Amino acid sequence: MVTILLLFILIIAAFLGKELISKVPSQLHTPLMSATNAISGVTLLGALVVCAVNADGNQLALILSFIAIILASINIVGGYAVTDRMLGMFRKKEDKK
Repeated sequence: MVTILLLFILIIAAFLGKELISKVPSQLHTPLMSATNAISGVTLLGALVVCAVNADGNQLALILSFIAIILASINIVGGYAVTDRMLGMFRKKEDKK
């Protein structure tokens, strides 16, 4: 029963997140991406803690935390790269590298 409830919450959160992101004006996308990168940083720290504290030898927790570390790292690096490109569009011509 708890699994069904958690799955329902995940599905509702996905739909709500998609609707919320699609309604954000274009001038707010960069701050929104920065906030998303910060959330991914928290995810990365949580996964590192789970991986480090895996004292009982739970292999599933170790595998899932390793996958979370990889995915959060990719999301953080890619998010900051995209944010830098978006901010580059607003730089003056002489300021561009």
